[in-house]
Amino acid sequence: MQANMKKLNGMRIDLAVDALRRILPLNEPVDVGLRHFFQDMKTGRGERAFVAEAVFGILRRKYFLDHVISAVDGKSGTPRKLLLAYLSRVEGMNLRELEHYLSESEKKWLSEVKAVQAGSLSLEVKSELPEWVVRKLRNSMSDEEILALGRGLQGRAPFDLRVNTIKARREEILERLEGEAMKWSPIGIRISDRVALNEHDFFLEGKVEVQDEGSQLLGYILSPKRREMVADFCAGAGGKTLMLGALMGSTGRIYAFDVSEKRLARLKPRLKRSGLANVNPVLIANENDIKVKRLSGKIDRVLVDAPCSGLGTLRRNPDLKWRQSEESLMELTQKQASILAGASVLVKPGGRLVYATCSILPEENRGIVENFLKTHPDFELLNCADILAENHIGLDTGKYLELRPDLHGTDGFFAAAMTRKNLRPAEESNVEQAT
Repeated sequence: MQANMKKLNGMRIDLAVDALRRILPLNEPVDVGLRHFFQDMKTGRGERAFVAEAVFGILRRKYFLDHVISAVDGKSGTPRKLLLAYLSRVEGMNLRELEHYLSESEKKWLSEVKAVQAGSLSLEVKSELPEWVVRKLRNSMSDEEILALGRGLQGRAPFDLRVNTIKARREEILERLEGEAMKWSPIGIRISDRVALNEHDFFLEGKVEVQDEGSQLLGYILSPKRREMVADFCAGAGGKTLMLGALMGSTGRIYAFDVSEKRLARLKPRLKRSGLANVNPVLIANENDIKVKRLSGKIDRVLVDAPCSGLGTLRRNPDLKWRQSEESLMELTQKQASILAGASVLVKPGGRLVYATCSILPEENRGIVENFLKTHPDFELLNCADILAENHIGLDTGKYLELRPDLHGTDGFFAAAMTRKNLRPAEESNVEQAT
């Protein structure tokens, strides 16, 4: 049981129910909805922690909770019933711990919910994954693998930090923060308990940034060198951009491209804290912007962390299970293919192109890369395991980097590394005809 769940009182139950009423239509990302809820309610830190853990926990296990509630009521649960069933069936609280907050009818109802046998649950309920996701995963995974993956995605995400090597050493940070060195990332720290990082001097001084270990490994797959020209094509708020800048020792130049002015604006304070002098944020209209074309064939390394379903981040964003669909997936794969093709023009002969997502679906991952290579014969696939080994990282998931929470303790990540061939004139002509 999470520590905040033990600190139960009537006010916290009421707040969590009110938050669920606001969140469950899922008209906006859950973190955005909670932020607005907390602003309106002006709650204390302890109440916010309780409500957030309850809301995220319920969304992670909602298929199961709906199942046990439906077994008693014949229909889905109200926000209050979802919370009570969650506290009982997931957090393991007994009726004696909850009875002070229950009416007589609720006590009877919850005892019936407590008695529901899990029985022969469907794979969708056991894995807490939508039917359409399970169906697509079955094209490349066994039911046992899908269940293991789904259960891994039901857990609470760890609190991962990346040390800014421009300003600090990992050993220095570990001396003052309770955590451990990451298994694979040479500059990562996993914190056992969440801290108010935005108030900590390490964060304010730019010595650490929050970044999942899988995301950190993408930087090593790209492996930028000092004084190179690098492009982070979908930079967003710049978490990976800042890592790349540090790996380059603040030399060379990084173009942080993004189509969102708001996301790039969030990069500016982070960039200032980082102490980096080699990052150049660039707002573009799309992947075919003239600002991109002017750099055609001039960039040593290009990272495309493409917009995706985000299904590899369900520990952090469980609402995506209902906010994504087969229809949105079709739109995303078209966008991913277009962005990868647009970004590839930047890569110089002999340069490296890395395509990455935080998705677990083959359509967004291998499918995009394999189709790209068919239509771009001037690029060839590199082996990600070999690249990590060159960086003294002993992680081998094959030619592609494919990370899963149940196997690696990270979010679900995918990456493919490619290089642009040094072609002779006759070969270049053949490539132009092919593309």
